[in-house]
Amino acid sequence: MPAGSPEKLIASLRAGKPPAAVVLLGSDSYLRELCRNKIIEASVPESARDWALARISARDAEWDEILSRAATMPMLAERQLILVDGAESVERFGEDSREEVLKVMGKYLASPAPFTLLVIEADALDRRQKFFKLLNEHKNVLVVELTIGAESAAAVAEQMARDLGTEIDRDAAALLAEIQNGEPARIHIELEKLAVYVQRPEGSGRIALQDVRKLVVAARRNTVWELADMLVSRNRKGALAFLENLLREGEEPAGIVGALGWTYRKLIEARELPAHMPGYQAARQLQMRSESAELAVRQAHRVSKAELLAGLAALAEADSAFKSRNPDPRATMEFLIARLTSTANAKATSSR
Repeated sequence: MPAGSPEKLIASLRAGKPPAAVVLLGSDSYLRELCRNKIIEASVPESARDWALARISARDAEWDEILSRAATMPMLAERQLILVDGAESVERFGEDSREEVLKVMGKYLASPAPFTLLVIEADALDRRQKFFKLLNEHKNVLVVELTIGAESAAAVAEQMARDLGTEIDRDAAALLAEIQNGEPARIHIELEKLAVYVQRPEGSGRIALQDVRKLVVAARRNTVWELADMLVSRNRKGALAFLENLLREGEEPAGIVGALGWTYRKLIEARELPAHMPGYQAARQLQMRSESAELAVRQAHRVSKAELLAGLAALAEADSAFKSRNPDPRATMEFLIARLTSTANAKATSSR
């Protein structure tokens, strides 16, 4: 079944048409918990959750045991829900063990138990491996990518603020979502701090643009747009120093790569716009704040589209490396920056 979104999953649950299995794919803890809770609410009555809801770690249990349980009718309940986390551990099995998992999984999905909803959770799965392909291509499985689009991130931030007992201005929500690369878990962490800040006695009770700038932007002096500017300018020395500062401040290398990947995709979109397009017009096209959109257009026209595409490919390779094996984070990031700022690479790209 084609990959879906959290919204698609929630809609199918509301319609009472859940698939035989759901794969929650992604490391964002907020979206994962949101989807998991929606699945639980829709699948198992609260009174039956002691015996019709099971949580199993794929790191500790055998897949034939997990699927045997899925095929066994639950006691005292019409349906059961089985939550399996750590499914990415399959990729670290030996070849024979992986093939056995594929065999038992394929057999179960060919004739899934009608009284069971199997939920498989994984931070990441290698799309080249058979395990992911089996799940992704099966008609009885819905693979849910735990991401949200840029246009939805600000709305999600507004809803999170309401859940925390406060309100956030739309422009403040858009800036916060952009700073946090549209990652709900990180947005939520910052909103918790902002909610406490604005609800203090002298606070306004509502999160405004200046609050985000003061607490979030000031705390993260280095933004991904600054790093992108150094990369497109081929300022390797500055980019490496910038990286060192990010790592010192606690930023995760995989998160930096993800943020840069998003930025490069926006630069590729911005490259298609006129070089002197006003920020407010570019903002509508790029679904960004006007200040960032204007910066994106300016940066994008300093390099060729081919260079941006090559940079995006390099970022994708680094992202895959972080997800599929355990490289040296610092060395991987330094090599990536060297590659993105390579003059030789730029000449080779422009000559194609």
